[in-house]
Amino acid sequence: MKIQLIKSISILAVTFSFFSCNVTDLVPEDAITDYNYWTKPDDMKLFANNFYTMLSGPSSSLDANTDNGVQNTPDSRLFNTMTVPASGGGWSKDDWNTIRNANYFLSHYQTVTGNADIINQYVGEVRFFRAYSYFEKVKTFGDVPWIDKNLTTTDADYLMKARDSQKFVIDKIIEDLEFATENLKEPSNVETGRLHKYAALQMLARVCLYEGTWLKYRKQQGWEAYLQKAVSASEKIMQSGKYDIVKGEALYMYGGYPLYYRQQFIQEDLTNNKECVLARIYKQDLLMHGLSRTTNESGWGISKDFIEDFLCTDGKPIALSPLYEGDDSLEIEIKNRDPRLRNMVENKNLPYYLEGAKLISYKVAPISIDVCPTGYLAFKYRNPEPAQNEALHSTYDWYIFRYAEVLLIDAEAKAELGSITQADIDATINKLRARLDEPGKFTMGRLTLNPPTDPLATINGQPKYGYTISPLIYEIRRERRIELAFEGFRWNDICRWNAGKLIENPKTMLGMVVNNDVVNRYKYYNSGTDLFATRTFYSIQDWDGKSKKLLSVYSNPSRKWDDKLYLNPLPTDQLTLNTHLVQNPGW
Repeated sequence: MKIQLIKSISILAVTFSFFSCNVTDLVPEDAITDYNYWTKPDDMKLFANNFYTMLSGPSSSLDANTDNGVQNTPDSRLFNTMTVPASGGGWSKDDWNTIRNANYFLSHYQTVTGNADIINQYVGEVRFFRAYSYFEKVKTFGDVPWIDKNLTTTDADYLMKARDSQKFVIDKIIEDLEFATENLKEPSNVETGRLHKYAALQMLARVCLYEGTWLKYRKQQGWEAYLQKAVSASEKIMQSGKYDIVKGEALYMYGGYPLYYRQQFIQEDLTNNKECVLARIYKQDLLMHGLSRTTNESGWGISKDFIEDFLCTDGKPIALSPLYEGDDSLEIEIKNRDPRLRNMVENKNLPYYLEGAKLISYKVAPISIDVCPTGYLAFKYRNPEPAQNEALHSTYDWYIFRYAEVLLIDAEAKAELGSITQADIDATINKLRARLDEPGKFTMGRLTLNPPTDPLATINGQPKYGYTISPLIYEIRRERRIELAFEGFRWNDICRWNAGKLIENPKTMLGMVVNNDVVNRYKYYNSGTDLFATRTFYSIQDWDGKSKKLLSVYSNPSRKWDDKLYLNPLPTDQLTLNTHLVQNPGW
C-alpha cells in the first residue's frame, strides 16, 4: 500500500507577514511571522514540503530533443537557430525562487527546538534541494553566482556579483549533498516518498560523474577526484543491500515472453520495488498524471540512430552480428535484438489495450507528422489498462531515482578512471542485462573487458563522438543510452561528454525504411495524402551496402554542431542590470 507525501506537499506555501507598528516588541497573534513560526520541527517540515514539487515528474518526451528522438518541428538548439532572449531564459527572478527559499529557511530555522536528528533531517532536505536547483543552473548556464545567504535589498554586493566558476559552484553543491547524506535518515525511518540518505547519495554520484567527465573531455585538471567521489557514493548505495535490479511481475507478455523491463515503468506502486530508490507517488482521485495517454500523442518519434544502437542477443552490434536480419520492416528489425527494443518501441506484438481479460495489440501503428513522424513510437510508459488512459487519470508511480542509474554511474566512473575490472562489469552492466533473460536461458550476451570495436562507432570514417574512445567506454555509454532511454538523461550526457558531434549524424533525424507498408500507413494517417513525392524520405547508401529510403521529418536533414550550444545564453536584460555578468562564449 502506498504511503504518500502527497497530502503534506499539497499544503500551500507558508506566507510570512511582516508588520510595522508603534509597539515593536509585540508579536501579532493573528498572523504567521518569523517571530512565531520557527519554533518546532513540524514548522520546518511544512516549509520543506513545498520543495518536493521541483523533483522530476512523468513526461513522455524527455529525450525528444536529443539524438534519441526526432520532433515534428526542428529543435532550435539542435539546428542552431537559438537566439539570445531579451528576458527570462531561466535567469529571471522567479527562476531563483527555490534557491532564495532554501536560503531563507537556512537562515531562520535556528530558533527551532526539539530532537536534533529530526531537525537535521529537514535541514538536509532543504540543502539537498538547494543543491538540486543549483545543479540545474550549472547544467544550463555553466558558471553561476553562488549565493548562500538570505538576501535583502541592502545586499548590493551579492545582488550584483559576478558569476562564480562552475567548479566552485559544483564544490558547493557537493558540500550540500554530503551534508544531506550524513544527516538524512534511513528510508525505513522517513515517510514513504520523503528524501533519505540513499537518494542524496545517488544525487551526489550523479553530480560528481557529470563534473568529472565534463572536465575530462575538455582536458581540464581535477576530473579524477570527482569520478572517485562518484564511485564512492555509488558503492555506498550498492553495498547497502537495500536495492536491486528486479524483473518485476510479468503481467504482460510479448510473443510468450515476459516484458520484464517495460513492466518496471508502468507499476502502480513502486514503494516496495527494490529498484526504486525514490518515487513520486500517485493515487486515484488525489494526485494523478496523464503519461500513458500522452505516449500516444507525442508528436515525436524515435530516431533511426537510436534503433541501430541496440545490440543483438549475442551481445554484438548489428554490424558484427550474424543474428541481425536487417531493417526491411520493424518486425524484422527487432528480431534477435536486445529485448529492451521490443519493450520500448511500439510494435504489433506489444499490449496496447486491455479489453476485459483480453490484451489488444496495435494492428497499424501511426505514422504521421502530428503523432509519430519517424514510424518508431516510444512505448516505454504505455499502460494497457483502460483507466490509465483517461485524460490525467494515470496513477502508476514515477521514478525520481532508479537503482539502474547507480550501477551505470559506478561502471562509467571506474572505466574513465581506468580501474574497472570484470567483477565490476558483472556487478553493474551485466546485472542489467541479466534482467532481460528469458526463462531458462541467457537472452543477452554479457559484456567483457575487451569488447569488439563497433564499425558504427565511426561515420564516414570520423569518430561518432567527435573523438576516439575505447571500445569498453563506448559499450558502457551504449548501455546507459539504452537502459535510461526517455528518462531525461541523454542531453546532459551529450553535454558532459563534449559530444555534440553526435547530432550531425543524419540518422539522428531519420526514421524507418520506407516500403509499401510504410507508404500506406503514412497515407492512412495523413488523410490519404501521398507526401512521399516531396520530402518524406531520404536516400542513403547504408553501412551494409544497401541503398535505402528512410523516413525524413525535415526537408533538409542536416545540422552542424556549435560548441556554444552546450550552454544557454544569459538574457540581455540581466546583462544590462548587472554589468558584472558576462555572456556565455559564442552568444
